[in-house]
Amino acid sequence: MQLNLSFEENIEIPKKPLPKKPRGKIIEFMPSDFCIVDIETTGFSLTGDEIIELSAIKVRNMERVADFSMLVNPKKQINSFIENLTGITNAMVRNQPDIKIVLKKFRDFIQDDIILGHNIRFDAGFIHREMNINFDENFSNNLIDTVALAKKAYKLENYKLSTIAKHLNIDTKGAHRGLKDCEMTYLIYKDIICRLNQPVLP
Repeated sequence: MQLNLSFEENIEIPKKPLPKKPRGKIIEFMPSDFCIVDIETTGFSLTGDEIIELSAIKVRNMERVADFSMLVNPKKQINSFIENLTGITNAMVRNQPDIKIVLKKFRDFIQDDIILGHNIRFDAGFIHREMNINFDENFSNNLIDTVALAKKAYKLENYKLSTIAKHLNIDTKGAHRGLKDCEMTYLIYKDIICRLNQPVLP
C-alpha cells in the first residue's frame, strides 16, 4: 500500500524497532576493491529518524568505477537543522521513492562488497535496520571505518570528515551530501594507505 502523507499533516510517526544482530563485522585490513557508503538522515536516533539520502562509490583496484546516489522520501518532516546541514529540503524529497525501493537498488549496487565509510557504524546501523524491516535480512557486508584508520595516520584536534579533508587540502564544498562525503572519504582513504605504507589487498 502506498502512503501519500503530506508533511503538513500532524501525524505521529511510531518509533522503529532496533535491528536484529548480527550485522557485518568491522575489519582491519585495507582492500583495493570495496564500496564507499554514506547516508544522510533526519536526525541521529536509530529508533526515531529516517534515511533521506543513500550514496555509494564502487572501487575496483583503487579506481572509482561506478556511483550510486538516491534521495529517499522519509514520510516525515525534515527539520531546519538538517535542511541547513545537508541542503536536503522537504521539497526535494517529497516526490522521491520510499526507502524500500531505494534500498533494493542500493543492495543490487553494493552486492557483497566490503563497505568503507567514515564513522561507518552510524550508516550501517540505519541500513541494517531498514534491511531487517523491509527484507527481513541482515546488513552482513564487512565494514571498514576510516575514522579508526585516520587516527593511526594523522594527529589532529578531531577526526571529523571535513577536518581531515581540509588537512589534506581536499575540497569540502558540498559536504554533508552523500556522494560528496563518499568522494572525500575515497580521497582520504587513498592518502591513509600511502601514509601507513600498507599493501592493499583485492
